[in-house]
Amino acid sequence: MKTRITELLGIKYPIIQGAMAWVSLPPLVAAVSNAGGLGILGASFMRPDELRENIRNIKELTKNPFAVNFMPENPELEQLLDVIIEEDVPVASYGKGNPRRIIERTLSHGIINLPTMGAVKHALKAEQDGAHAVIVQGTEGGGHTGYISSSILVPMVAKSVKIPVVAAGGFGDGRGLLAALALGAEGISMGSRFIATKECPIPHLVKEWIVNASEKDTVVTDNLTGIRCRVLKNEFSQRLIEMKERNVSPWEMMQHARGRFKKAFLEGDLKEGSIACGQVAGIIDDIPSCKELIERIVKDAEDMIIPMKEKVLAS
Repeated sequence: MKTRITELLGIKYPIIQGAMAWVSLPPLVAAVSNAGGLGILGASFMRPDELRENIRNIKELTKNPFAVNFMPENPELEQLLDVIIEEDVPVASYGKGNPRRIIERTLSHGIINLPTMGAVKHALKAEQDGAHAVIVQGTEGGGHTGYISSSILVPMVAKSVKIPVVAAGGFGDGRGLLAALALGAEGISMGSRFIATKECPIPHLVKEWIVNASEKDTVVTDNLTGIRCRVLKNEFSQRLIEMKERNVSPWEMMQHARGRFKKAFLEGDLKEGSIACGQVAGIIDDIPSCKELIERIVKDAEDMIIPMKEKVLAS
């Protein structure tokens, strides 16, 4: 299955693994890339030396393209950029913040820039600054999220920019891939769906929680990391919502939330940890390998194309 995004990134399938702190580490990144997608290292919490070590670990596990994701406002951004340039990382991924200086710094080194956006105006700005493609995430998605659904946001962005668009937020199977292509995207990005895979290096009970969750089991918090964030409902998320109702200051809420992703994904604390997860949990019902998942999604999407054409002709 070829699209402009597979050609740009040098991957077999138009499927990208979303960047997730404490989750998308070398085992998952390499598994996705080895399966024909694009794995992304979630490096938002890493220091430069940690980033270098993780990049080298990935290279030991795969020879295929992968990306590194970080926050543009990171105080050590310049040192992080030094690392991805020195280590010949093929793709830079980022969101939340102004990415212009990242683009300016990496373009001359042949690094592909793939930012994540939640609004048309931000996608347009990224294109103007020189981004090669954009991931656009609808409000259904887990983690940092906006207000517009994927079914509206994706075609709006695809109509507005000339660079390839990747759809994120609510995608987890072959039907989703086919729908994204119909909406004007040239691939999909999945975070929550890749959490529930065999290679994902988090406690198994967290994966099982996602498998057993429904589309109604997520909630959007206002200040988990300073902006809106969709997570699975638990005692911690409920307490955060109650703090908001009491008009607790955003700064105090952020301090209360510090380290909660790590508590969930590393320690497996289902009550006091915070699990970034999208409404796509409602269609996640197994824990396959990354290879099984990606090949199933592509096959299901391709198998649906002909029957859909026949239905249209019959009508």
